[in-house]
Amino acid sequence: MNRAAIYAGTFDPITVGHMDLIERAARIFPRLVLAVARSTPKATFFTAEERVEIARASVRRFRNVEVEAFDGLLVEYARRKGVAVLIRGLRAFSDFEFEFQMALTNRKMAPDIETIFLMPKEDFSYISSHTVREIAALGGDVTPFVPPPSLEALRRRLCMPAPAAGPAGEDDEHGTNRPGPRGGTS
Repeated sequence: MNRAAIYAGTFDPITVGHMDLIERAARIFPRLVLAVARSTPKATFFTAEERVEIARASVRRFRNVEVEAFDGLLVEYARRKGVAVLIRGLRAFSDFEFEFQMALTNRKMAPDIETIFLMPKEDFSYISSHTVREIAALGGDVTPFVPPPSLEALRRRLCMPAPAAGPAGEDDEHGTNRPGPRGGTS
């Protein structure tokens, strides 16, 4: 097995919370695979191909991060990729029970594959793709919650207008353009 990790999820769409974990995992591991689940019990807003495209555009600045869709069991995918570490995010205590159960199940099926839990910065601990989709569907501004590729994909899908023109802000550490002095974004 190589010194790589897999961060898997639906990423529907990718959020700044995901980006925070990606950035931190990419500093720890020389190679990080962002694995977009094709088959999921959740109904997805974007197709697997769209989610891969959005994720690729979002992580373009990371030289050691690759994005691809996968089917089937995550541990089997990890074995096919020759990867022995799975990254999982824990936003809040409510995530722990599910993630703990999943990690133990994966360990039972594949004792050679480890799960490492990362917590996002507290600023991002409440953000979920589900909440982002709900806010966007109701016409709310999701700019603070998603990287630009996710924002553009949501705008296209929901026929949302672009924000009013104004002086541009600067990109934050996640590549998300924040409002400038008069509230405009680029």
